[in-house]
Amino acid sequence: MTPRENLFRVLRHERPQWIPVTGHCDPYNQPNRDGMDPDLAKQLENVRWSDESTVHLSRYLGLDIADWYWPPISLKPGPNVVEESWTDGNDTITTWHTPAGDLRQVVRQPVGGVAYTVEHFIKTADDLARMASYYENLVIGLDQDRLPDLQRRRELIGDAGILLCSMAGTPLSELIRRYAGVETTVYLTADAPDAVHDLFKVMTRRQIESHSLTASLDGCDVIVGVDDTSTTTQSPAMFEEYCVDYTNRMADLAHAAGKFYFHHSCGLIKDLLPLYRQTRMDAVHAFTVPPIGNVTIAEGRRRLGDRITIMTSPHALADIKWEPNTVRASVRQMFEEAGGGDHFIMGIAAYPHRTMEQIKFVVDCCREFGQLP
Repeated sequence: MTPRENLFRVLRHERPQWIPVTGHCDPYNQPNRDGMDPDLAKQLENVRWSDESTVHLSRYLGLDIADWYWPPISLKPGPNVVEESWTDGNDTITTWHTPAGDLRQVVRQPVGGVAYTVEHFIKTADDLARMASYYENLVIGLDQDRLPDLQRRRELIGDAGILLCSMAGTPLSELIRRYAGVETTVYLTADAPDAVHDLFKVMTRRQIESHSLTASLDGCDVIVGVDDTSTTTQSPAMFEEYCVDYTNRMADLAHAAGKFYFHHSCGLIKDLLPLYRQTRMDAVHAFTVPPIGNVTIAEGRRRLGDRITIMTSPHALADIKWEPNTVRASVRQMFEEAGGGDHFIMGIAAYPHRTMEQIKFVVDCCREFGQLP
C-alpha cells in the first residue's frame, strides 16, 4: 500500500496499514538550522508559503506527505472597484474604492519583524455594506498561468501523499483575521447583526464559487478552510450562528467533486468540538493539544465521534522543556489515545526552537508507535 492510499484509508475511516505521520514546514514552522544536513538546509534556505519545503522536509525524514498548496484561483477586484496601494515608511496603505464607498487598510512591516495590521478595512457598521460591495464585484476564475504548476506539484508528491488546497475560512473568521479584528467583529455582531448577516451571505455565495473551482481541479485531494478557529477569538454561540451551515455547504461541494474537506483550527477548541460534530467536515486540521491547546486526543475523540479525523502534532515539539524519556512517553500516549488510527493523522510541524536531531527523535517515536514502514 502506498502512503497516498493509506492516507485515504484514514479519511474514509478504514483501518490503515500504519498510522500516517506527515511533515509540515512553512514560514512560521521551520526547524532550527543547527546541525542540519547541508543539502536540506539549501532546500529550506528561503521557505515561502505554498512552496515545496514540506515535500523536501517530509522526504528527508521519511514521512508521508500532506502538502499545503495555494490553488490556482484568481480573485481580483472587478471593473467597478478601484484598488490603490502605496507605501509610507514601514506602512503599506491600501484603499478599495467600491460603489458603496471606500475601505482603507494599513499594514506595518517592521524591519526584521512580522507584518501586522494597524488599521483594518472594516471599522464601523457602514463598512459592512462596502465590503459586501467589494465581494459582489470580485472577478473569480482559474489562474491559467499557474495550472501547470499545480500538476508539477502533484507529480512531485506522486504516491507519497496528498495535496491539500488551502482556501479562505468562514466569513466570520475572515472578518476576525483579515478585515476587522476580534474586537470590532464582536461589537458588530451585537450592534449590527442584520448587516453582518447580509455581508456573510454575499461572502458565502462568492466563496462557493471559488471553492467549487478548486474542487474541480485535478490534483487537488483536499480543500482546507483556513479558519484558525479558537475560542480566544469567537464563542461557540458565534460559531453555531455563523459557521455551522457554511461549513456544511463547503463540505458538500467538496464531497460532490470527490474531495475531502478539512477545517483548520488553531488554538483552544474543546468547547467547539460538539459543534464541529454537527457538521460534515472530514477532519479537524491542526487539532491543538496541550500545552498550547486545551483538549487531548482522547477527549477529542469522544466529542467529535467516529466521523471526523483528528490531524494533530506532538505536543513534545511545542513544549519548551525537552527530556527524551518524557517526550517518548507523551508521543506513545497520543498514539494510544488515537486507538486503531482510523480517525487519526500525526503531523510533524517544524518548530524553530527544535533542532533536526530533536525532530528526528520524535519521528522515531512516531515510527515505533504508529507502526510506520
